[in-house]
Amino acid sequence: MEEQAAEKKQQHVEEEEVKEKKSFEELGVCSQLVEACENLGWKEPTKIQIEAVPHALQGNDLIGLAQTGSGKTGAFAIPILQALLQAPQAFFACVLSPTRELAIQISEQFEALGSGIGVKCAVIVGGVAQTDQSIALAKRPHIVVATPGRLVDHLSNTKGFSLRMLKYLVLDEADRLLNEDFEKSLDEILNVIPRERKTYLFSATMTKKVKKLQRACLRNPVKIEAATKYSTVDTLKQQYLFMPAKYKECYLVYILTEMSGSTSMVFTRTCDATGLLALMLRNLGLRAIPISGHMTQAKRLGALNKFKAGECNILICTDVASRGLDIPSVDMVINYDIPTNSKDYIHRVGRTARAGRSGVAISLVNQYELEWYIQIEKLIGKKLPAFQAQEEEVLLLLERVTEAKRISQMKLRETGGKKKRRGGDDVDEDVDRYLGPKNGKAKKLKNR
Repeated sequence: MEEQAAEKKQQHVEEEEVKEKKSFEELGVCSQLVEACENLGWKEPTKIQIEAVPHALQGNDLIGLAQTGSGKTGAFAIPILQALLQAPQAFFACVLSPTRELAIQISEQFEALGSGIGVKCAVIVGGVAQTDQSIALAKRPHIVVATPGRLVDHLSNTKGFSLRMLKYLVLDEADRLLNEDFEKSLDEILNVIPRERKTYLFSATMTKKVKKLQRACLRNPVKIEAATKYSTVDTLKQQYLFMPAKYKECYLVYILTEMSGSTSMVFTRTCDATGLLALMLRNLGLRAIPISGHMTQAKRLGALNKFKAGECNILICTDVASRGLDIPSVDMVINYDIPTNSKDYIHRVGRTARAGRSGVAISLVNQYELEWYIQIEKLIGKKLPAFQAQEEEVLLLLERVTEAKRISQMKLRETGGKKKRRGGDDVDEDVDRYLGPKNGKAKKLKNR
């Protein structure tokens, strides 16, 4: 009882401290970066920023647990940029990300915050020519944002490139970085960077592997926990819809039609499903666009940017899009396929109800997925209410949906579908007209 009382008292003290500090200046952020935050519309720091930034500015290693959409990127970017201002140099910081899209977004955040001081960033990810990246690295950027595998390629093969002078390492979405795909590359990177460095580890979820990494590469870290172990925000309305597997497409179309004014992300389990569903929905007159590993990197980014711009209001995606991507206007997330790993549910639904906004998450559940869905309810610690849909009303769409699906399957067969070269199928070509220009960058900081 005494321990519980002490914990409650500590929690109360922490909450009071959070309430007291409401400006970036009070956190110790310098005037140039305060102005940059204001220019980005960051009126006041988020909870994770309030708790992490002062410790980071004091030179501590950090392990930060926070809900997606909580401002994690700002929590590590601000202290790094402030330290860079005090002692500019090339290859000052390296941020590791599990996905290409998240890496690009993190780089954009650094460049936006550092636009007034001319921060130079290089994004090192797969799906882009290594020669172009080698040229970018030869320009000696301040910040390198990378996926682990491609960074190892450059450390091994790009003449003159090393991270021997690195001052800061950030592991973003650390739980994902520690899966089998990245573990070997991560070990290689840790072996070639200085031991004397600052390390920040950020994640929405805490796993045994994250704890192990914390012990291995962080020095007396300050643990910042701005979320419960597996949590969703209060402004998120979560529901499920139990239905027969054979009518799954019908129920999806019904929900998207009922919520026709919404911006939606629909999560599938496979890359092939994203393409088929996107074509089917477009045949029904809905503005859907896919993003998956079967598309070239340029077209994935093109699809993502046009979804952000509102030219398409439905994004059909795999879990590649569930981590860290900041798309502020997402109103609804639909789990078309229930994730087999229940923790992925947290990241998927974290695409909506971000930064205090409200949002809806609806999970389509059939008899084959029931066990996975039960695991999700156990993880979040509550039973979800049912989304109300009358089957007879939904099945009025059956004929149109069946025909649209048949036409889509026929199109995919005609173009070779997934058997064509990577990124060259009908869905990929359909994305072409949604591509757009890139922005330029400011350059003022000088490397030493």
